[in-house]
Amino acid sequence: MKANYKIGIILFILGVIGVLSLLTVSINLGLPKEVKDTISPTTLKLLILVNPAILLLVAILVGTRLYQKVGFSVPTIANLLHIEKSEITFIEQVKYGVGLGIITGVLTTLMGVIFKSSIPKEFIEMSEKIKLTTFARFTYGGFTEEILMRFGFMTLVVWIVFKITKKLENQVYWIGIILATLLFAIGHLPAVYTLVENPTFALIVYIIIGNSIAGIFFGWLYWKKGLEAAFIAHIFAHIVMVIAESL
Repeated sequence: MKANYKIGIILFILGVIGVLSLLTVSINLGLPKEVKDTISPTTLKLLILVNPAILLLVAILVGTRLYQKVGFSVPTIANLLHIEKSEITFIEQVKYGVGLGIITGVLTTLMGVIFKSSIPKEFIEMSEKIKLTTFARFTYGGFTEEILMRFGFMTLVVWIVFKITKKLENQVYWIGIILATLLFAIGHLPAVYTLVENPTFALIVYIIIGNSIAGIFFGWLYWKKGLEAAFIAHIFAHIVMVIAESL
C-alpha cells in the first residue's frame, strides 16, 4: 500500500467521525405530517449523511493523489505512521492553529454582531430548527469540512493552476486558498435566496465575508503548517464562538 493512501485511510476515519456526528444534530424542518409519518427522524438524519459521505470519499481520493505533488503536507499523521519526518512539528501546528483559530472565532463573532440588524428573521428561525451540537461543530467542522475544502478542493485547484502555469509559486497557492474560500462562501447563497425572497446587499456581504474569514486563515495554515494545523484552528474557532454564544 502506498504511504499516502495510509494517510488517506486515517483522514477518512476522521472525516467519517465528523459525518456521523451529524446524527447528534437536532433537526426540525417543519415537514408536513404525511412526510413525518413516512420518514422517521432517524431515517432523515441517515439520508442527510449520504451527500457529505460521498463528497468526503471524493475529496480524500483527490487529495491523497495530489497533495504531495503541490507541496502540501499532513506532517503529524505522516510522522505517526513513520512515513516521513517533517520539519513542521506538532507543537508548531498547535501554536499556529490555536492562535489563528481564536482570531478567526473572534472576527466571525464580531461579524455577526456588526451585521445583526441585517439578518432576517427567516435565518434566525432556520438556525433554531437545526441545532448543531458542540460535538458536531468540532468534528464535522474541524475534520470533515477541512478535509473537503482544504485537502480535497484546495489541493485540486492548486494542482490545476500548477499544471497550467508550470510554476509552483506563492500566487498559485493564494489562488487555491481564495477559490476554495469563495466556493464555500458562495455555496451558502442558494439557501439565502430560498429563505429570503429579496435578500439585501448587506446580508449577501455578511454571508460571503462571514464564511470567507475562516477559509483564508485555514487555507494559509494548510499551506504553511500542514493539514492538522487547519484542523486545530477550525476547532478553536468554534470554541470561541460557542463561548461567545453562551455569553
